[in-house]
Amino acid sequence: MDRRHKEILQRKRRELVSQLEPSDVYDGLLSRGILTDDMIDEIKVRALEKSSRPRRDQARQLVKYLETRGSRAFTAFLECLRETEQHTLADLLESGDSAPVSAPLPVPTQPTIIPLPVRKPVDFKKPERDDIPEDKHLVKPTTLLIAPTQNGTEMPRPPRPRSESIPFYKMEANPCGICLIINNVEFDTNSVLKNRKGSDIDSEKLERRFRALNFEVIVKRNAKCKHIKHELSSLAKKDHSAYDCCVVVILSHGTEANHNRFPGAVHGVDGLSVPVQIITNYLNGQNCPSLQGKPKLFFIQACGGNMRDTGFEVSSEEHTAVRLDEQVDAIPTSSSSDSLSLSDEPDARATLPTPCDMLVSYSTFPGYVSWRDTNKGSWYVETLDRILEYNATTDDLATMLIMVNNEVSQISANGLYKQMPGSFNFLRKLFFFQVPKT
Repeated sequence: MDRRHKEILQRKRRELVSQLEPSDVYDGLLSRGILTDDMIDEIKVRALEKSSRPRRDQARQLVKYLETRGSRAFTAFLECLRETEQHTLADLLESGDSAPVSAPLPVPTQPTIIPLPVRKPVDFKKPERDDIPEDKHLVKPTTLLIAPTQNGTEMPRPPRPRSESIPFYKMEANPCGICLIINNVEFDTNSVLKNRKGSDIDSEKLERRFRALNFEVIVKRNAKCKHIKHELSSLAKKDHSAYDCCVVVILSHGTEANHNRFPGAVHGVDGLSVPVQIITNYLNGQNCPSLQGKPKLFFIQACGGNMRDTGFEVSSEEHTAVRLDEQVDAIPTSSSSDSLSLSDEPDARATLPTPCDMLVSYSTFPGYVSWRDTNKGSWYVETLDRILEYNATTDDLATMLIMVNNEVSQISANGLYKQMPGSFNFLRKLFFFQVPKT
């Protein structure tokens, strides 16, 4: 939808929400290809969850969807309003569409360019090898490949040594740290959660990957809520003095939750949930002293809510990979009041911030579902595993997670739904994994 039509819908949103009868226009928008059955069901379900004013909530969500449905959506919506005799709203939108176009801004005058005198270049002495201070952290440049693209091709790139301008975490211990993987697959029948077929594939991939990156890996399968907390408590009580890092991976269903730091919550197989901010608290500087100043990494493959992202239109140059028969890791939004249970009182002494040296990587944006292929595993884990395999030798973790974001954003479920991973990064330095020497 072009910008002018979006602005009209936004200016007239109050009138649309208060007067529109959305159920009358669904069939017309469906027949014109503006909405799908899944999108209409989504609008109705979300309105029923709020329940107080379902018609207004449906109208509000419908207007939001229309803004993402292409250049034909506005005209088709007007036609549907006329067909269902909602002429007052149609006239309101058409009057906004006929608003005069503002005059273009004047083009600035091209300034006169005066060339500066050319100075003779200074002949700097090229240092000999002995002039360069030794740094065991520097990596010798080698010929490298980035991860394969969607069509399987590999693109070479110039070698890139690690940056000297930003400090990075020491990663020399053997093993470098503990990696705890909690893999919830089979959920209790009295919960509303479906079994997560394909999650074992994710778990096996990440177990192999983190072992290859020199972690001591612990895998727990089908953990109830209290067992998740127990495993995290046990991990926090371990002595990590001989380690340089700690990793927690959680593969489960997820939902929204009240928070003041890290959003989202993950479910045990009993249907009860643990907020992500409580998960991270187990390993913070106060509750796990032996990990103070060391990187603590959390990878969460779970939904952040129950909204489905239908994306927005882009030019034909942006290609996406279409996948069918995907599943989501979500249930309806939680209204639980489960909040932060571990207090962090201020300390008068000079110290590091409590949540520092943490990174939480989410498979999806807060509030949205996360997609999982029942045969290949989740989009997020499949992509993360591949990026780590090809790029851990040269790239820091934050850079690799941007690569993951980019690749996952180009996949779509059933040609319609999208997913956008992201992370909350509170690391103070660059983080490079240990990689096997070749």
